[in-house]
Amino acid sequence: MLLIPCPWCGPRDETEFRYGGQAHVAYPGDPAALSDEEWARYLFFRDNPRGPFAERWSHAAGCRRWFNAVRDTASGEIHAVYRPGEPRPVTP
Repeated sequence: MLLIPCPWCGPRDETEFRYGGQAHVAYPGDPAALSDEEWARYLFFRDNPRGPFAERWSHAAGCRRWFNAVRDTASGEIHAVYRPGEPRPVTP
């Protein structure tokens, strides 16, 4: 069982959360101006590192808010959580 620390509710079981993909992916300023390749790259291409990775999570069965977490993709350990709009904390 993985405990995920929601920034508003505190640690909760992982079954209460939904994964939202890579954090800090900016929505295109003018989506209509993108080519099909650029749009596909925005929609489907994401980083896939081994180690610390900034992700978006939703506390779907709790406060229903979105937040960011830095999680190690190899071990599953969560190094930090932070609210949207806050800078990514420095982690190991």
